[in-house]
Amino acid sequence: MASKTTLNAKNLAALGAERLADLLLEVTKGNAGAKRRLRLELASEAGSGDVAREISKRLSAIARSRSFIDWQGRNAFAADLDIQRRAIVSQVGPVDPAGAFDLIWRFVALANGVYERCDDSTGKVQSVFHKACEDLIDLAEVAAPNPLGLADQLLEALTDDDYGHYPALISGLASVLGSEGLQHLKAGITASGIDLSDNYALRMALEQIADVEGDADAYIDQQSDLERKAPQVAAEIARRLLEAGRVEEAWEAINAPDEKDRGWIPYEWEATRISVMQAMGQTEVARDFMWAYYARSLNADHLRAWLGGLPDFEDVEAETRALEHALGFESFTKALHFLMTWPAIEQAAVLIINRATEIDGHHYELLGPASDALEDRHPLAATLLKRGLIDFALQNSRVKRYRHAARHLRECKNLAARIDDFEQFETHETYLGGLEQSHGKKTSFWGAGA
Repeated sequence: MASKTTLNAKNLAALGAERLADLLLEVTKGNAGAKRRLRLELASEAGSGDVAREISKRLSAIARSRSFIDWQGRNAFAADLDIQRRAIVSQVGPVDPAGAFDLIWRFVALANGVYERCDDSTGKVQSVFHKACEDLIDLAEVAAPNPLGLADQLLEALTDDDYGHYPALISGLASVLGSEGLQHLKAGITASGIDLSDNYALRMALEQIADVEGDADAYIDQQSDLERKAPQVAAEIARRLLEAGRVEEAWEAINAPDEKDRGWIPYEWEATRISVMQAMGQTEVARDFMWAYYARSLNADHLRAWLGGLPDFEDVEAETRALEHALGFESFTKALHFLMTWPAIEQAAVLIINRATEIDGHHYELLGPASDALEDRHPLAATLLKRGLIDFALQNSRVKRYRHAARHLRECKNLAARIDDFEQFETHETYLGGLEQSHGKKTSFWGAGA
């Protein structure tokens, strides 16, 4: 049973309304955000009109403000923004959808000015605006604004959209805009006279309209000749042509990038090329392509697709071949990541023991979890990974890692009792002696419990 001093609704209610009111005034003194929250609650008692006026005043104040919001004030500011957003949706929206739509539009319009004066390195403020964009779409469906008026609003916003919020709204607002609104928006963009090559938002808007209308050619028209040769863009074009049933054109589009200039190839290009091959009936060629790109990249999706196309009973032998290829892959780190995530724990242990000199302790995010996963069945392989982490931290004087390195050393000691044969590697005692000789003066490491 909860104590009477436990902070819960029942205990607080027992204090009585008058005492609670005094406490709220006391605890909100000097806290502008909390005071605004209380004003919204008071306004809600008077009706949605009063709530809307309170929100409107706050949005105007945010729009006028020029003060910089540093990391210390970011969380409080994001919380205040979210209070306004939720009040628009939950308190104004059910009673006055049109008024709520106008308010959420004003809210989203704050983004440019806010981003310019806010340290949002964590993305906390941005996430509030992203939620507001979703709210805007939901409220538009209920408020049903005039399609032409909405198109004009979008056009005005797009011309001054530095952060790309508005193009992404078009697909969500398509049902509200309808064909008439979409055509009006497209005509407005074209008539604006703005150089689209210098305006990302307007270009993206036309691409969004093209996708909503299922017009592959309109999408392609927005890409320059040079852009069409970029693998990512080539994949986007080919995918749309393939969806339109224009297979031969899709094949031409996906092959537009010059093989000599492709450099790093995104997975989307590879996957789209395979889809086009399959649509052309080139099943065997597609399978060879899957293997070739798996062999080059250790991409698990390509391997799964390749194995999935094999007849029954052949896939086991083929998987063995693929895992053997991973054991000899040029990048030890990439090979270990693939084997651990496939998963192929036995092969991962073989890789570690055979190529221990290639262990790079810089990759803590991979080696740490991998060593933990290997502990039960492969204590030697787990030990080698932990030693890699320890060596990297000490050799590079990564003081912040010393606490973790000390823990890894203790884990190595525990694992040593389960290792019957260290093979060509040092025993734990020998390894520990080497550390003491090379890094004995690093007291912050030894003091961390190593």
